Amino acid sequence: MAACLWRAVDAEGEVLDVLVQTKRNKRAALKLMRKLLKKYGFVPDKLVTDNLRSYAAAAGDLKLSNRHERGRWRNNRAENSHQPTRRRERKM
Repeated sequence: MAACLWRAVDAEGEVLDVLVQTKRNKRAALKLMRKLLKKYGFVPDKLVTDNLRSYAAAAGDLKLSNRHERGRWRNNRAENSHQPTRRRERKM
């Protein structure tokens, strides 16, 4: 089974946290979001994710749906933060 890498990135592009899980479902998204909220102690002004439905379901459970933005190109900061990891994967 393949592992999924979850990344949380701030507005400047710095990686806040990384979590590796075997699934990309609502439960996994909730685990990441709860971990981040607990670690940093505040609710972000804006939560930007890709179009995966589990993010929207998790944000709805945490009452963050009014701050949640989804879009194909809106999460470019997170995708760019993952480029060094992808380079290492290609070499392997």
